[in-house]
Amino acid sequence: MMGKSHLIIGTGVTLSAMSLLGYEITIPVIVVATLSSLLPDIDEPNSLLVRKAIPEFLLRALQIALIGAAIYLYFAGIASPPWNIVLSLLVGSVSFLPGRRLRHLVMLLIALGLFAFGGAYDPWNYIAACVLALSALVPHRGLTHTLYGVAGWGTLLYFASMGRVDGSSIWIAGGMSYALHLLADSLTHNGITPLPPLPFKLRLKLMSTGTKKGNAMERTCIILTLALVIYVFILTP
Repeated sequence: MMGKSHLIIGTGVTLSAMSLLGYEITIPVIVVATLSSLLPDIDEPNSLLVRKAIPEFLLRALQIALIGAAIYLYFAGIASPPWNIVLSLLVGSVSFLPGRRLRHLVMLLIALGLFAFGGAYDPWNYIAACVLALSALVPHRGLTHTLYGVAGWGTLLYFASMGRVDGSSIWIAGGMSYALHLLADSLTHNGITPLPPLPFKLRLKLMSTGTKKGNAMERTCIILTLALVIYVFILTP
């Protein structure tokens, strides 16, 4: 499924189900459910979540900064020739990496920044830093698309939300929305490998992204989700 479909279906079904089960729906719960519906695709640099968090203008700014740093290293005298040339070429060459690699680099830099300077947001800074660093290093539909990913994210949210009035709602919303993303991906021809290193692949082959059949199924699921949301939050007293 496409990112927008994951966003609508994952968030809508999660919040509706939780409301029907009597859980409190607060703004933090909505935010966590929304984020978690897209989080499994954080290992894909061109996913909706990563593209919104790291837009093109930020990549261009990084490239300009790297070129500027390369020029500075060449003229600053920090290293004697020919090492100043080597350092300049190494730093400057990074600016010519493909967009996917540059986004991975930005994710790692943000992770380092959160580790070093994000103490005021403890423990969320460490959670975000770990997620960013790990996602920049693993392949798409790898670790983030496993049951380990669901368990890990749910556990992080559980401990991070301890002591909050809506704590139980937060970690349940995050885990459920994340799991719905994996369930949706298991319907595709590529499927997921839920328990690596076990070779078992969950691949129901009910839809293929980008095809007429796949698009029709996505639209149907979105319509059903919106109908559920209207029933739960508007029509239900």
